[in-house]
Amino acid sequence: MENLTHTLVGLGVAKAGAEKLSPYATTVCLIAANAPDLDVVTSFGGWCAYLQHHRGITHSIIGTLTLSSLISAAFWLADRAVASLRHRTPQASFGGLLFASLLAGATHPLLDWTNNYGVRPFLPFSGRWYYGDLVFIADPYLWLLVGGALFLSTSRAIWQKVGWALLGASLTLLIFLVPSRSRFDLPTATRVIWVVGLLALIWARSLGIGERWGSRLARGALFGIVIYWLGLSAFHAVAYHRARSIADELAQAQGESVARLAAMPTLANPMRWQVVFETDRASYRFDLALIDGMKGDGAVRYEKPRGLAAEVLARAAIADRCVAALLGFARFPIARVVFDCPNGVEVRLADLRYAEPRPEARRGFSLAVTLPCQLGSSSDQSDKASSATTSLCRR
Repeated sequence: MENLTHTLVGLGVAKAGAEKLSPYATTVCLIAANAPDLDVVTSFGGWCAYLQHHRGITHSIIGTLTLSSLISAAFWLADRAVASLRHRTPQASFGGLLFASLLAGATHPLLDWTNNYGVRPFLPFSGRWYYGDLVFIADPYLWLLVGGALFLSTSRAIWQKVGWALLGASLTLLIFLVPSRSRFDLPTATRVIWVVGLLALIWARSLGIGERWGSRLARGALFGIVIYWLGLSAFHAVAYHRARSIADELAQAQGESVARLAAMPTLANPMRWQVVFETDRASYRFDLALIDGMKGDGAVRYEKPRGLAAEVLARAAIADRCVAALLGFARFPIARVVFDCPNGVEVRLADLRYAEPRPEARRGFSLAVTLPCQLGSSSDQSDKASSATTSLCRR
């Protein structure tokens, strides 16, 4: 998830009761809830280094425990140092800070697991990725649920009211600026729910709900996240079942069988899912709508490299660290090998969840590299060795 959600949930943990465990517990919760994303420093080594290490050891069980412990220890030691300088009794409780930090820190990999990017919780012992496939990388409903509860319980001082007003206005502007027919298509119903939700929160604030309910609001919001996930799980189960039926039909038309399949969430729309599946010879992608009849229309098929093309791809993974990083990250890797000897052999690689093979520089979730023609020099091998893209229309 993006860091706004992590921050809101971290603050929610504090306001649900963790802030009472020790002085500085609220600050510790905010930092611990975002700490695993310290792996952003790997981006200084280039995008392929970031791709290799993001959601890596800092998002694992061991990494989360370590970061949470270090954060709580740092605040505890800092409090003791300041107390010594000012000749007063230390205020912070190490046990309280540690427990608060562990609670908030654990929410980060859990939230990240719910989307289709995934996490690797068992590093350094296992690099296997785990995917929840429930929530898009950003979710306005989570902002409204958790942010709304926190607004009601923490909007007493003027600066707090101004801060929440600016955040609400910024998010509203963002939601209404998202193009309706873009990659991040946002349903009209979501915009309506957002506006109604904001008005309801303002009304509840005028009734003094925050003062009366206090920490119960934050606890209710955190419980609401679990209920929301359960609801999305039900939609996901329906989407997966329908997607599997469509995938079986598409694969059988090519004489193939489905090996694995994923139904992945779209932005704030549990009625629409992106489906990617793999057979022994190809990978496919199509969109699935649960209510408007979109059932695999416009499916796209990417053949897997075979023969010499597969050998070139394996060589590229050894010769180029970015190819190796993308192959290690990709859930559904697809490749196109283009022979242009004696000039070279171009390998175009992508993760079908997010991109397609393109003849462009290294960027995002796709890349193109050129290798010397050492595994085959005949350009007429291109049709045999390179992968092809075929549009399929389900009848």
